[in-house]
Amino acid sequence: MHRLSADEVRESLGSLADVLFDCVEGGASVSFMDPFTRADAVAFFTEVLPEIERRTRLLLAAYDGDALVGTVQMIHAHPPNQPHRGDIAKLLVRRSARGRGVAGRLMEQVEQAARAEGKTLLVLDTVTGSDAERLYTRLGWTKVGVIPDYALYPDGRPCDTTVFWKRV
Repeated sequence: MHRLSADEVRESLGSLADVLFDCVEGGASVSFMDPFTRADAVAFFTEVLPEIERRTRLLLAAYDGDALVGTVQMIHAHPPNQPHRGDIAKLLVRRSARGRGVAGRLMEQVEQAARAEGKTLLVLDTVTGSDAERLYTRLGWTKVGVIPDYALYPDGRPCDTTVFWKRV
């Protein structure tokens, strides 16, 4: 696991895009709709670069040897009355790397990074009934509730979303 600097994100745009593209192509509801291209994935990571440069977003990457296989992000809460809170976003693991604990290790590392940056509360949301929902429950996250039809899968079908929080 490694926290990527803005320069490292620039150098890794292709690999980061490959992970995101693989997840969306596999049907993950992570903000993007079909048709979704590798260029769209590159554009996403390019768009978050200014936040990484300002240190208002952190991005952790997981590797299998030299291959980037997963990422997770923490976005610092923007309201002045919430400096203690962070939003976890885009936990992504290549389909070929799933089932090996990558997502769990990324989550443990992002929680440690959040604590190091003075965060005491993290929040996230995920597709209800997903492997990610089971992971967050196993890692001690507290379920707030389910919002029906909150988001869409890439193919346009609606999906329910479960909201979680955790003190770190």
